[in-house]
Amino acid sequence: MCPYPWYQIMRISKDKKQQRYQIVVYAREHGVKPTAKLYATGPKTVRKWVRRYDQGGYQALSDISRKPHHSSNKTSADTIKKIIKFKAEYKRIGAEQIKILENVKESAKTMRKIWRQNGVSSRQRRKKHVTKQNLREIKKQFALFERVCEDTKDLDDIPEYWTAMIRKKLPKVQYTFREVSCGVQFLGFADERSLTNSWLFANYVNEHLKKHNLIAEEGIRQTDNGSEYCGSWSAKNPSAYTLAIESAKLIHGTIPPGAHRFQSDVETVHNLIETEFYEIENFTDRINFMEKANTYQLFFNLERPNTYKENKSPWQLAHEKRHDITKEALMLPPVDLDVLLNKKLDCSVSGGYDVYSAP
Repeated sequence: MCPYPWYQIMRISKDKKQQRYQIVVYAREHGVKPTAKLYATGPKTVRKWVRRYDQGGYQALSDISRKPHHSSNKTSADTIKKIIKFKAEYKRIGAEQIKILENVKESAKTMRKIWRQNGVSSRQRRKKHVTKQNLREIKKQFALFERVCEDTKDLDDIPEYWTAMIRKKLPKVQYTFREVSCGVQFLGFADERSLTNSWLFANYVNEHLKKHNLIAEEGIRQTDNGSEYCGSWSAKNPSAYTLAIESAKLIHGTIPPGAHRFQSDVETVHNLIETEFYEIENFTDRINFMEKANTYQLFFNLERPNTYKENKSPWQLAHEKRHDITKEALMLPPVDLDVLLNKKLDCSVSGGYDVYSAP
């Protein structure tokens, strides 16, 4: 006689079919009741397994699912179709948001289960490298100089440059023009960040682009919302910088407040020039600084390969887009905006009492 009840044997058994098969074999040789007594169970249980074995063989000795055949709470077929359709429409929006937007009665957990059972992919966060690849393909479609970012960079927070900047009166602010599709950059320098300097730099670059027929129709010149580009926050009229851009038949676009990643193209080049230029170069005076800045810009535009852009230089990419372009179009020298402003003032008409009129 078995010292353990049958239900305990079944609970710890790793192969229940084998134990039940032994019951069937013993019952056929010795009868139902002796078998029930030996295995510490009831005759009804023995007869059940003998009957199942006779009907379906060894595989019939497996456990039968106790799941109900019908459920009053089961989601209807029409509702399942709607939930699947919602996922196809909203794509990356999750179950909780879709439930709110479409007033779905089913729980978010049920919605995810339906998507999983029907092979509908759930919301997945885009991998960083996939996002970059997608943006790369979009930027390739832009015409040359169709999309441009402009920004300023404070130079007084670079330890390797700060001492020379103070002692030798080197520029304190960098004005950067960065073309998005090919990575061409133009530079300007000044002692302060101001709307006047931004206006001078915009006109300086625009004249160069007009000379080489590189003004793209309805092109966008994107900046942040700084006062050096937009003027006073309470101004009722467009700033001088905006008017300079629009005079070249371009559009002055600004990023949403706080969305600094929209300026990633120009911010990337700011990091590059800091590590490749400011941190390693020595400057004797302001003229020497401008000469070395010009050399670096020529290297950057004509020779330096960009790993983000197929290991090609801006010149190679620009030439692929415009076969008629010459290297001179990418050789605009960096400008000292303080010197340029003084020249503008010397040539301007003076106002009353020998006061210069505003540019």
